[in-house]
Amino acid sequence: MTIQQEVDFQRIAKAIHFLQENFKSQPTLGQIASHVYMSEAHFQRMFTAWAGTSPKKFLQYVSINYAKSLLKENNIAETTFQLGLSSSSRLHELFINIEGMTPAEYKNEGSNLLISYAYYQSLFGTMLIASTSKGICHIAYADDNITAFDALQQRFPNATYLQQGNSMHENALSALNPQDKDIRQVKLHLKGTDFQLKVWEALLKIPMGNLSTYGAIASQIGNPKAFRAVGTAVGSNPIAYLIPCHRVIQNSGIFGGYRWDPMRKTAMIGWETLHTAI
Repeated sequence: MTIQQEVDFQRIAKAIHFLQENFKSQPTLGQIASHVYMSEAHFQRMFTAWAGTSPKKFLQYVSINYAKSLLKENNIAETTFQLGLSSSSRLHELFINIEGMTPAEYKNEGSNLLISYAYYQSLFGTMLIASTSKGICHIAYADDNITAFDALQQRFPNATYLQQGNSMHENALSALNPQDKDIRQVKLHLKGTDFQLKVWEALLKIPMGNLSTYGAIASQIGNPKAFRAVGTAVGSNPIAYLIPCHRVIQNSGIFGGYRWDPMRKTAMIGWETLHTAI
């Protein structure tokens, strides 16, 4: 993803926000383009190149009614997964393994860890990817590089940091690209409680193009009354996109918040839904 593509994505996110806020008034293409300071023709080309469809058609894939219809199909998708009849949309999730940090690693807040990190471009914006010798420990969208690195340091305040990429990052990047079918095994080395790890593992079972709810995740891990705790665990997910917390929404069909910007979550859900529906 080039710098220009990064700028384009920010405009797309702004356009999606405008569409959601003003959908009842049915804004024209010209009004949408004007909101992001572009000509109609340029905006139409840019949006279609990124999303694969027109702005208004894209909006149907991020509507509450469409989200509700996906939630109704969730049981079918889960049954398919349990039977082992995994579709190509599950390819990325099946190549991801989670390993929790040892009690000493968790308690010492990274005092014996060397963490390599670097910034990369992705379909949904710049990302900070970080790894230990055992696996990827952190992936976050980085709208501001300094702020993103500060967040990483807060998770592992006693670690030693080295700004450089490696093969683990490259494998993760491959899996981060929803269009890339040539992916390799990705190992995650995560700092989390047993409950958090269980929730994050459950998130991996949500196929691309599908949605789930906090209550459904709670039931899936055998603790149906813990939906609020599940919500907290989902919100603290340290691995953006690969652990697809963006696919968890409210029972009402409302997408809800997202630690890396709700509009990015909307763009991700819309893009995935569109490209698995084609």
